Amino acid sequence: MNTSATIKNYLDELSSNSPTPGGGNVSAFCGALACSLGMMVCNLTIGKKKYAEVENEMKEISIRLESNKNDFLTLADEDNKAFEQVIEAFRLPKETEEEKKLRNTRIETATIQAAAVPSKVIETCRLVIPFIKTIAYKGNQNSVSDAGVAVALLKTASEGAYLNVMINCSSLSNKTYAAEFLKKSEITFNEVKMEAEGVLVQIKKTLQVFK
Repeated sequence: MNTSATIKNYLDELSSNSPTPGGGNVSAFCGALACSLGMMVCNLTIGKKKYAEVENEMKEISIRLESNKNDFLTLADEDNKAFEQVIEAFRLPKETEEEKKLRNTRIETATIQAAAVPSKVIETCRLVIPFIKTIAYKGNQNSVSDAGVAVALLKTASEGAYLNVMINCSSLSNKTYAAEFLKKSEITFNEVKMEAEGVLVQIKKTLQVFK
């Protein structure tokens, strides 16, 4: 994502007929939003007497989330670049056999990279979700719904990224490599999904007023 652009600029660009930014970029951005929300809950916990015992832990988590947020933003930018490389590869000449061979190789290489970026998004979600889980359980309970939104965003980021891994792997010529790569991403995605759903169940129980 172009962090110098306003949200309106970003949304306008997203809704245009340009293929970038697309779903992969949005998935990574959801991860960045989740980290930012997590940091907010940390900051609403720090300095409160009621949560003095977890203050240092919240400070440490906030620092980690700042780093993860930047990782997600970098991946959002890399997703755009990876797709553009795929497009460039498809535009290569294919008049001669040599040109066709080179073009096919470039397409395969670019598509592998296009799958690798969302795979890293899923992995980053896996790293972040334990922090958000801790925040939800130990942080300021007046903001537990915000922690829940962060968890939901991580689940969305992971699932969106997995869809992008799937579509890129489906285009690879090396089906064995594609299947192995997809399986690895699927395992990590399922881990994120299961943990996110578990945390959301607990948060909803905490918020349940009417029984």
